Amino acid sequence: MSNQNTPGGMLKEGLADALGFVIGALAGWQLGVLLGFDFVGTPGYGVPQIIGLVLIVVGCGLGRLVARRLLSVDK
Repeated sequence: MSNQNTPGGMLKEGLADALGFVIGALAGWQLGVLLGFDFVGTPGYGVPQIIGLVLIVVGCGLGRLVARRLLSVDK
């Protein structure tokens, strides 16, 4: 049986997803702030805010991908 099908394996996978998602979102947000595309701290929905939101979403996906890759190296 695969390690992913055990409760411990599923817990590790879920925690890796959650941590990767949150850390990636924070990294994307900070990159947006550095580049001048702050989605969180500025009012309205102009082009800079939408670019900031896209950076946050991309950060979420990349963070989850990196966490999954790091988890798969552990096996």
